[in-house]
Amino acid sequence: MKSLSELTDFYYKELYPSLTELEETRQGIISQIQWYGGMGIVVFLLVALWSGQNFGFFHPLMLAILIGFLGISAIVYRWMTAGYAKDFKTKIITPLIGAIDQHLLYNPEFMVSQHLFERSNLFQHSIDRYSGNDYVKGSIDGVPIEFSDIKAEYQTRDSKGRTQWHTLFRGLFLVAEFNKEFKSCTVILPDVAEKMFGNLIGGWLQSKNLSRENVIQLDDPEFEKQFVVYGSDPIEARYILSHSMMKRLIDFKRKLSHPVSISFVHNHIHIGIETDKDLFEPAIFKSLLDYTQAMEYILMLRNTIGIIEELKLNEKLWSKS
Repeated sequence: MKSLSELTDFYYKELYPSLTELEETRQGIISQIQWYGGMGIVVFLLVALWSGQNFGFFHPLMLAILIGFLGISAIVYRWMTAGYAKDFKTKIITPLIGAIDQHLLYNPEFMVSQHLFERSNLFQHSIDRYSGNDYVKGSIDGVPIEFSDIKAEYQTRDSKGRTQWHTLFRGLFLVAEFNKEFKSCTVILPDVAEKMFGNLIGGWLQSKNLSRENVIQLDDPEFEKQFVVYGSDPIEARYILSHSMMKRLIDFKRKLSHPVSISFVHNHIHIGIETDKDLFEPAIFKSLLDYTQAMEYILMLRNTIGIIEELKLNEKLWSKS
C-alpha cells in the first residue's frame, strides 16, 4: 500500500489536470449559487412582505412560505451540484482508490448490504430505512474487505400518530475477514457511560444494558476507559482482545475524531465509524487545490484501508478452525 506522501504526490501530480478542470466547474457553481441565491432571497422577501401586510407576519402562511423557500433552495442546490459530485468521484476518488491498492474496486452508487450491517450486532434496533453509497470492495494483503457510507434509520410515532425518523447510524461501515471462526459474538462499543459518570456508576450502567450480553471486564485500564466490551463468552473475548490487539485498537481510535464501534462475528470484523456525513462528497465552498482539503480525502481513504495494517489482520494471528 502506498504511503501518505506517495498518495499526496499522486493527488497533485497525476490528478492535477482533472483537479483544475473540476475547480473551474466548482467556481462556476458558486457563481450560479450566488446569482440564484440572491434572486431567490429578493423574491422571498417580496412575497413575505406582501403576505405579512395582508395576513400578518406571524400567520401560518408565513411559516409555509419559509419552509417552501428552504425546500426549493435545497432541491436547486442538489440539482446544481449533482454533476460536479459525480465527476469528482469518477475522476478523483476512483483513481485515488486504485493508487492505494490495485485490488480495490469502487462503486459510488452501491453500499454494504443491510444483512452485513445487521449481522454485526453493533446496533440494537430495527431498521426502517437503509441507504448508502461510495462502496469499496477488494483485498488488502490478501484480506477481503468492503466498506461504504451507510445511513440507517428507524421510525417512531408519537401519541398523536405523527411519524418521526431517527438516525441509528450515519458514517463509514467496514467489514473484513478475520483469521479465525469465532463461536460467540464480541461487541466493543465506545465507553460513554464511564466517561460521563466515572468508573463506579458508569460500570453499573453498562451492566444494566439489557439489550446486550454480559459486560466483559479486561485488565487494560486504558482500553477500559475508551471501550466497553459485551459478549457471551468471556474466554473467547479475551482470546480475541489480547494485549497487542487492545493496544492496536486504542492506537486506531486515537487517529480518529469520531466514535468507533467494533464487533467480531463468525470470521469477520465489523467496524462502524460515525462521521455524520458522506465521506467522499466534494466540498463546494472549498478549493479542491487547497492542501487541507486534499488531505481530508487522502487521510480518510488511507486510514480506512489502513485498518488492515493497523489491526494486523493480514498476519495469521490464528488459524481458522
